[in-house]
Amino acid sequence: MINRTLAPIIQNLMRSYPIVTVVGPRQSGKTTIVRQLFPDKPYVNLEKPDERRFAKEDPNGFLSRYTNGAVIDEIQRVPELSSYLQVAVDEDQRKGRFILTGSQNFSIREALSQSLAGRTAIVTLLPLSLQEIANLEISMDLGSILYRGFYPRIFQDNLEPTTMYADYIATYVERDIRQLSMVKDLSLFQTFLSLCATRVGQILNLQSIANDCGIAQVTAREWLSLLEASYILYRLPPFHSNLGKRLIKRPKLYFYDTGLVAYLLGIESPTQADRHPMRGSLFENMVITDIIKTYYNSNRHPHLTFYRDSDGNEVDLLIPKLSSFLPIEIKSGQTINEDYFIGLKRLHKVMPERPYGSLIVYAGISQQRRTDGVEVINFNYLPEKLQSFMQS
Repeated sequence: MINRTLAPIIQNLMRSYPIVTVVGPRQSGKTTIVRQLFPDKPYVNLEKPDERRFAKEDPNGFLSRYTNGAVIDEIQRVPELSSYLQVAVDEDQRKGRFILTGSQNFSIREALSQSLAGRTAIVTLLPLSLQEIANLEISMDLGSILYRGFYPRIFQDNLEPTTMYADYIATYVERDIRQLSMVKDLSLFQTFLSLCATRVGQILNLQSIANDCGIAQVTAREWLSLLEASYILYRLPPFHSNLGKRLIKRPKLYFYDTGLVAYLLGIESPTQADRHPMRGSLFENMVITDIIKTYYNSNRHPHLTFYRDSDGNEVDLLIPKLSSFLPIEIKSGQTINEDYFIGLKRLHKVMPERPYGSLIVYAGISQQRRTDGVEVINFNYLPEKLQSFMQS
């Protein structure tokens, strides 16, 4: 059994709310964690056609089976059920009655905001974090981490990553995309997904992706929204402020799992991951996504941005806190290079106040050191650093 950082938070929320909703990508461990935490609750999966039909055609009858509550899996399959859950928990306001899970962000949040506002806590469970993998005491080099990714089943069932991600994409496209949209050409959609993988860590240029895929830009925008809705990828917004500088207004593109990106790039082994031209982008993706996981695992929303101005000056990540932020540069090299500090130095000239210092996360052996007022840490020490920053 893999111990998830979010588990005690879910348990605490169940003492305060009649409903707790766990959202996140498919196979991130949502069903596993809630069934482990609440083994005495009845379990129903709305992916099952008969259960789904019952919930749609007779929602009151469906819920009458669970007067003491239940675990209801894949709630996005019957979003209208949330209105009937509202009535049920208003009539019986006991805490911790229902726990819901879902894997389609937009449809779930829309349904919950309309019917269950104030009645449910919403938490996000992403694939394993660096800290959760460290707790498994599995020894892996960086190439292995990037190649294997972070989905729990790869570690729990010792699955071969290339096969697992091939099945994951096939299932995702055949099931979720058909449910979410009217995508007619599934093979063209998979091409679009692979093209997005080649743009990891880059400023998003929808027109370029659309041209390479042979689709209209409006279609590319719709497909990108679908991928975001199902927790495949996300857009990192740029930093905006009146600094007397022209700042880039377009976001960067990242995936929620580096193993999935590696598969889409055709990487089939840790050695290939280590030698691939996009190794640096994969490493950057891993670090930024792990920061997002750290926030979600603390039941806090990450408001991350990156800095880039029209002169090309860039810092990979800014983590806000109060009226300031922690700037972070992410480097996949193992030797500290003077070039690593350029972006942070230029940013310091524009925004000299640094109450939380500056940070470089890299792949080198040195655990941590300070150089020119900048703290440099190995990526394995990032979770510890983040916890300290969040608690300061």
